[in-house]
Amino acid sequence: MDVLEKEIKIVKEINSQPPQDINIKVSRMNAYYGDFHALKDINLSIEYNSVMALIGPSGCGKSTFIRVLNRMNDYIDSFRMDGEVIIDHQNIYGKEVRIEQLRKQVGMVFQKPNPFPKSVYENVAYGLRIQGVKDKKFIEERVIRSLQQVTLWNEVKDNLKKNALALSGGQQQRLCIARTLAVEPSVILMDEPTSALDPIATGKIEDLITELKKEYTIVIVTHNMQQASRISDYTSFFYLGEIIETDKTLNIFTKPKIKQTERYISGYFG
Repeated sequence: MDVLEKEIKIVKEINSQPPQDINIKVSRMNAYYGDFHALKDINLSIEYNSVMALIGPSGCGKSTFIRVLNRMNDYIDSFRMDGEVIIDHQNIYGKEVRIEQLRKQVGMVFQKPNPFPKSVYENVAYGLRIQGVKDKKFIEERVIRSLQQVTLWNEVKDNLKKNALALSGGQQQRLCIARTLAVEPSVILMDEPTSALDPIATGKIEDLITELKKEYTIVIVTHNMQQASRISDYTSFFYLGEIIETDKTLNIFTKPKIKQTERYISGYFG
């Protein structure tokens, strides 16, 4: 066992000691695409009402991991996984789990805004309608509240019938977050949510994430080291399908325990 392997083993033992208030707990999880071993012995615990940033070079397994948390990889025929993924005290890969309920519980915001070609109002109401909610007053109240949560209400309140595709990129992304919030998830997954946005729109999304963690647990994939340091409480560094180090964000960026983590955040590779 070389020095790096010893360092990783020690840090994994530390990381395996979970915090008390856990919303997400992943244990001994391995993921495969056919013969390719994409994620290797992943152990990670994430607290309620916190932001966990996932960092690492392209192809290191971050997006695969985040999609494990709401079973989006199930759509890929060659995908398989083993281990345990507990969210809200339930094994989400258990036979009794209903996928549609899981997707309500664990919302997803993608890299590029993906509003439906519908009105602003109907975009936010969509999730409620497909769940069978028919109470118009309830839907209206939930739409307004969700748009207020993402600080979009004042910008669109007079144009709720406007096609969402006519909004700016930043507005579209906030609308997509509002659509996620409308069904009241406990966890919000974000896969590079600001990579297609300008700096002003990015700043609004970052401020929103900081506000939303008061009510939700957020897991965000980002290649932006500055963004991770600004908005996350904890950071996990992925490399070649493994978690190299997880710690409080301040520690990761100021005093990482493993040399490889230091080299990555310093820009030596990526």
